[in-house]
Amino acid sequence: MRKIKKILVANRGEIALRVMRSAKEMGISTVAIHSEADRNALHVRFADEAVCVGGPKSSESYLRGDVIIQVCKDLGVDAIHPGYGFLSENAGFAKAVQEAGLIFIGPSPEAISLMGSKLAAKAAVAKYNIPMVPGTEEAITDVEAAKVIAQQVGFPILIKASAGGGGKGMRVVESVEVFEEQMQLAVSEATSAFGDGSVFIEKYIGSPRHIEIQVLGDTHGNIVHLFERECSIQRRHQKVIEEAPSAVLTPELRDEMGRNAVNVAKACDYVGAGTVEFLLDENMNFYFLEMNTRLQVEHPVTEQITGLDLVKEQIMIAEGNPLGFSQDELKIYGHALELRVYAEDPANNFLPDIGTLETYKRPQGLGVRVDDGFEQGMDIPIYYDPMIAKLVTFGKDRQEAIDKMLRAIAEYQITGIETTLPFGAFVLQHEAFVSGNFDTKFIERYFTPEDLAVKPNSDTEEIAAALAAMLLNKQKPASNGATVTTTEATSSWRRNRTR
Repeated sequence: MRKIKKILVANRGEIALRVMRSAKEMGISTVAIHSEADRNALHVRFADEAVCVGGPKSSESYLRGDVIIQVCKDLGVDAIHPGYGFLSENAGFAKAVQEAGLIFIGPSPEAISLMGSKLAAKAAVAKYNIPMVPGTEEAITDVEAAKVIAQQVGFPILIKASAGGGGKGMRVVESVEVFEEQMQLAVSEATSAFGDGSVFIEKYIGSPRHIEIQVLGDTHGNIVHLFERECSIQRRHQKVIEEAPSAVLTPELRDEMGRNAVNVAKACDYVGAGTVEFLLDENMNFYFLEMNTRLQVEHPVTEQITGLDLVKEQIMIAEGNPLGFSQDELKIYGHALELRVYAEDPANNFLPDIGTLETYKRPQGLGVRVDDGFEQGMDIPIYYDPMIAKLVTFGKDRQEAIDKMLRAIAEYQITGIETTLPFGAFVLQHEAFVSGNFDTKFIERYFTPEDLAVKPNSDTEEIAAALAAMLLNKQKPASNGATVTTTEATSSWRRNRTR
């Protein structure tokens, strides 16, 4: 085992702060890197040491692996935590870190490489009989041959890039007549986005739920799962709201999916924190989708229901420690929700809305957690992902977590930019979400910009609307005759969305 004394966090914003806080609690010194655009960022001020590694663009700074490793050598750093995004799933970077004599707080380069290719991942897990969507087992380049396979699988089919994710290089094809055109577009997009035009074909599952399983593996051969996260509320194939546990999994199905996730991790000798993603169809059949070889954005909901600090677990595993618990010792406690607060305009196709945080006041109180990297007066840089914060709530059950989230959304004051806060309030009050009867088509089926365009005609109506949003229309008159007074925070999200 090798004790870690100093960690460089090769990331920015809220995840850099998140990692640094856990490291400091463990008595570990922290080093921040930053671009010229992030000189005054909170993670820079929080770290024990900070170094500028280049220009505002990611390619000039946060993606400069060689510069980052040199900083580690100069400052006597023991280990690098990559966070998520940027270099977190770059096998070449992980290998360079190890070759430099540093600890990479994550899986092996081999595991990253294997699971980074959807086709290679499917081949690796096949020996464990993991359920998979019917389709090709290898990359397809011949359009005519691919067309035959597509007809055998049966339309509609999905053409997907083997490398990458986020919906890039992905095409749904409804009929053989448009297959050739759509395949060429998918190959072109995959080549442009990932430098790899490899695509594969699988049966299109029209209305799936997106269920992922958190796993942890140590260097002693122990692998456990930390239950599931429901991630079906998405826009552009990217998650907006996540929760744990799922509202629809039975204990039996949870155990079965958990065992399969552990087997996926075994297939690549996985070490560290990772996530195995599945599609769940309307008949409750699940299929392996991919494995993300890093910490996920939505990891806080798993932390809330298990009581574990996943960053601390990552660090202890990287030091060579065995897991301190077995699968049987892990239990689910309560329910957690996460809303990704993006600087986006939900009424305008969720397009980024970059600007200055003229007002920025976080919600507080029992069961509310805010992971962010901003404060009032700061600008949202145009160079990076527009996520401002992760708003997380925890309750004894799902309804309490929803009630707390609605209260927190109403209390969150952000002006100067549009955000996904009003969209979150809309989702959490919708019957489909409240009942648990939803899938990845939620936005397509239920959401239109007009849902956020209702403007109250008077102060009285504004107060009523805000309270209704906050209390799910369940507020009862106070028994002691006290009057209810709305505050600036109570209606902030409604005012902000209609400005």
